[in-house]
Amino acid sequence: MNTPIRQDVAPGPSLTLEHEGSKAGALLALGVIVAILIAYHETTWSMISTWSRSDTFAHGFLIFPFSAYLIWGQREHLGTLFARPNPKVLFVLAILGFSWLLGTLASVQVFAQFMVIAMISAAVWAILGNQIAWALAFPLAYLLLAVPFGDAFIPSLINFTADFTVTALQLTGIPVYREGNFFTIPSGNWSVVEACSGLRYLIASFTLGTLYAYLTYRSLTRRLIFIALSLIVPILANGIRAYLIVMTGHLSGMQLAVGIDHLIYGWIFFGFVMLMLFWVGSFWREDENKLDSISRTRGVSTGNNRGSEGDSTLRTTITAGAVLSIAVIWPIYAEWLERKVSYGTEEVEIHVLDASGKWQASPELLSDWKPIYTGSTAQFLRNYRNNGRSVDLYISYYREQKQGIELINSENVLVPEKGSKWHDAGEDMRTISLGSQEEIVKQNRLHSPSISLLAWRWYWIGGEETANPYWAKLMLARNKLLGRGDDAVEIIVATRYEDSVDEAASVLQDFITDTAPAITGALRNAANR
Repeated sequence: MNTPIRQDVAPGPSLTLEHEGSKAGALLALGVIVAILIAYHETTWSMISTWSRSDTFAHGFLIFPFSAYLIWGQREHLGTLFARPNPKVLFVLAILGFSWLLGTLASVQVFAQFMVIAMISAAVWAILGNQIAWALAFPLAYLLLAVPFGDAFIPSLINFTADFTVTALQLTGIPVYREGNFFTIPSGNWSVVEACSGLRYLIASFTLGTLYAYLTYRSLTRRLIFIALSLIVPILANGIRAYLIVMTGHLSGMQLAVGIDHLIYGWIFFGFVMLMLFWVGSFWREDENKLDSISRTRGVSTGNNRGSEGDSTLRTTITAGAVLSIAVIWPIYAEWLERKVSYGTEEVEIHVLDASGKWQASPELLSDWKPIYTGSTAQFLRNYRNNGRSVDLYISYYREQKQGIELINSENVLVPEKGSKWHDAGEDMRTISLGSQEEIVKQNRLHSPSISLLAWRWYWIGGEETANPYWAKLMLARNKLLGRGDDAVEIIVATRYEDSVDEAASVLQDFITDTAPAITGALRNAANR
């Protein structure tokens, strides 16, 4: 009888060494992520400080732990994958770093924050390769929700909520008089302000809804549908909430839902809506995990890879070093650019004299209204009169701008949201003649109990003019990148109007036509000091 010979086959060196390389790559990737957050410490801290002071973005503290938990939940599947560095991603990393530089020079904090978080994903992709990066796609993408983003949507959300509420009131049979986001019904006055925009509900819904969709569904279609619903439902729910609050106040003779109680009611209502959304979504849940089938379809490395097994860790280490070098160069370059630009030592002064002699300066302004600017280097406020017509000119000048002390900032407003008798009845765009060409400016209608003002405003950035804040930021970044400094100005002209703005617009146009050369000359003189 022949006894079969038993042969123990040891694991191939490819599998063992590749997995050791994967573990080393994971540790290197983690180290690089920490190094990136430290190198961009100002941007990192700006996110953390926003999380700590804003209830709207407090969820940011949970995003990194959530992402780490999701990665930990895939540890068995990740254990079947090999780290194969992808040096091509270094080019993507360089683009992200340059984009961060532009955002920093333009003081667009949110954009810079997005670029730092995106660099984390790109670093993992470059060091660990396509296969592992794809397996970690959602946890890495979920990190983007750590960025305190959404303030840009507030005006649109306010307008939608006001439109929805007013339309619902009219359909209910209640007469409404509306001016901008302020409206009056027979029982009292209401306004849709930032706290009523529903941004908190929207961000909370999107953050939870995205995580719920990933954990509950496996189909990409179902995930995208649920994420879309987590965006649409809170916007509609906030409109319904605002309408119900107004109706509660109206029916109670303005005794209920006019103070803190309507905020409490709002969160209770939002909680109910979210509970219903998740409950309905649970009917289409998919519990089967498809990751195992993916790992089963992978073949084990064969002798074809053995020639490079010993170099696996070395390639990963070299790629990690390249990632770190490319990542850290941008904050160093930004610091160098800031030091490169030299400003004059003289104090910035603005003097606008009408060379045409048509408009005479007067110390008495049209009203007590003044725009609010934080940390401006210089301001110019003056009234000009011509044949019974009167125009106020406001110039706010900024130099050596920093985060929080900059021209284009949410803190710089025409009218404060609270504590003022003035309110902004509406904003639109208007094309005017500005010097030798036509420009689009912002037009605002400002009301107080005793007077109404029509205001036009636009930016002057290093000799160029625009009313678009995003284009102004880009111009600012370009000027700083080229070493031209960051001098920037907002110009506002305002005059009274009664019923129609057309007559007031004619007055403002005549004033600008006559004084534009003097204003431009004054700004150039100030910039050269």
